[in-house]
Amino acid sequence: MIKNKTKDERRWLNHVASLGCVVCRNLGYGESPAEIHHVRIATGMGRRSSHWDVIPLCPRHHRLGDDAYHAAPAGWERRFGKQADLLIQTRSDVSSLHSMTVGY
Repeated sequence: MIKNKTKDERRWLNHVASLGCVVCRNLGYGESPAEIHHVRIATGMGRRSSHWDVIPLCPRHHRLGDDAYHAAPAGWERRFGKQADLLIQTRSDVSSLHSMTVGY
């Protein structure tokens, strides 16, 4: 059963996506449009993590390129970092974004 996103979850997902691809930023490529990747930590096959456990990835690093997460997850993590670490970074980046936002 697909659960509808709450208002807070939609806001969180928008903030995460607004950061741009975490891999591109870490590689020094600058900002790139991002889509949401639900991290796969302690989830079974076919099970998605919560809408709070997400990182921003561009289509190339998410699902389209030869080095996309969904093409080769283990190789992707060796090359670009563990999802758990990128999740921590993403949460910190969103927190920093919030601290600079007036009225949040």
